[in-house]
Amino acid sequence: MICIKELNLLCSRAELDNLPEGKLLINTINAFSYNNARRDVLFEEALTKGDVLIPDGISIVRVCRFLKGKSRPKERIAGWDLFVYEMRKLNEKGGKVMFLGSSEKVLTLIRQKAAKVYPNLEVVTYSPPYKPQFTIEDDQNMIQAINEANPDLLWIGMTAPKQEKWAYANWDRLNIHCHVGTIGAVFDFFAGTYKRAPMIWQKFGFEWLYRLLKEPRRMWRRYVFGNTLFLMLVVREKLGI
Repeated sequence: MICIKELNLLCSRAELDNLPEGKLLINTINAFSYNNARRDVLFEEALTKGDVLIPDGISIVRVCRFLKGKSRPKERIAGWDLFVYEMRKLNEKGGKVMFLGSSEKVLTLIRQKAAKVYPNLEVVTYSPPYKPQFTIEDDQNMIQAINEANPDLLWIGMTAPKQEKWAYANWDRLNIHCHVGTIGAVFDFFAGTYKRAPMIWQKFGFEWLYRLLKEPRRMWRRYVFGNTLFLMLVVREKLGI
């Protein structure tokens, strides 16, 4: 069972410079994904057996210190931070980036914005069918699209835990040699269809509260019930239960 104390996490944004080149699966973890991984074996494997795990949640950063974990991140590294870092790096030398996930509307906005912000990048997009469970044919179509595009950078945005589980389950079928990031909401942030919390909220670790206040009906269960559950699990882990 997944334990925060045993997680091997990236500890600072500076460490992004040291990531090796080639095929690399990069996932993120926060309180919500930790809760889900406790009851979803495939999701747990995706997070713990991927190549890089990023603490995308101030709660994870603080709890690692509280539990005296193997990794003690110095800061939160959001999926957005990873996105900006990788996109700028690739834009400097030029290359192809692929976005897998979301709707055609969002992907169109992404292509338009990327053309302005990252002019040296060729952008390829693929919108998978919107359904709870992909069929074998759906999987094959996505894998074929990725392999044919052969991108220099691949972003997967299907929301957690779907995106992590899909990337992990199909990893050996992806004949690519680039970094792959599962970044969910970043698609909407970059497209402009959803705004992140103001910087002051992010700085003090209250981005979750901002999202709750903006969308209480959709987010109350995730943050009110979910955060309570997270704290309970942390205490159990601290006590060795």
